[in-house]
Amino acid sequence: MEDAFKKQYPDIVSDIELIESAGGAFEIRVDGELIYSKLETGRHAAPPEILGLFKAYIEE
Repeated sequence: MEDAFKKQYPDIVSDIELIESAGGAFEIRVDGELIYSKLETGRHAAPPEILGLFKAYIEE
C-alpha cells in the first residue's frame, strides 16, 4: 500500500506511518483527518478504495 501511494503521488506523499492498534481498528488519516475507518464501516477497505479516498481528499 505504501508503495502504491508513493508511486501514484510522488510529489505529495513523502512519509507514511503505520501505527498499530488493538480491537480490529484500521483507520486512514491524512494530516490528522480521518478519511476511512473500519470501525465505522464494519469492513476493511481494498487498496483501490483507499487510493480513491485519498485522491478525493487532496482534490478538495
